[in-house]
Amino acid sequence: GLAAAASARLLGAAVVIVGDVNPVRLAHAKAVGFEIADLSKDTPLHEQIAELLGEPEVDCAIDCVGFEARGHGHDGVQHEAPATVLNSLMQVTRVAGKIGIPGLYVTEDPGAVDAAAKIGALSIRFGLGWAKSHSFHTGQTPVMKYNRALMQAIMWDRINIAEVVGVQVISLDQAPNGYHEFDAGVPKKFVIDPHKTFSAA
Repeated sequence: GLAAAASARLLGAAVVIVGDVNPVRLAHAKAVGFEIADLSKDTPLHEQIAELLGEPEVDCAIDCVGFEARGHGHDGVQHEAPATVLNSLMQVTRVAGKIGIPGLYVTEDPGAVDAAAKIGALSIRFGLGWAKSHSFHTGQTPVMKYNRALMQAIMWDRINIAEVVGVQVISLDQAPNGYHEFDAGVPKKFVIDPHKTFSAA
């Protein structure tokens, strides 16, 4: 998500809003220059967007979560809700806007919440997307298509991706703790350096 936000800024987006339920990740996104929407709040997403932009819609939106998205139930507990991000984005993306979907969706999920989701069938509001003439683009990212241009942007300080995604170099001995932190949702990407190559550089 943060890499997508950085890419949007690199491509000229006037404002980039990062939505999340994790307060630590939201604080990091704010610290690296993005606006934030706290999706754990009772305040609806469109109202949070209106507070930021003066209107409740965005030009484009990106789903970087996929089928592992969670929604809040009446009991205050997060429950798996694989269509929640797509439905929210269709609501807040303006007419003729674009929705990018690099977030992972699967053809089968045996542990899904219902029979439909187990075969990758989600309850998305496709009629809303049709009525608003949205353009959807999904699938695995074609890394080789963007690799060289992004590397040039990094080398020429047009994008500080290590800071944005929270890169932290760790030793092999620190890897178990790194995995534990990553699983807990910290805004970091751990780079394991078993031979101290980065330290030497």
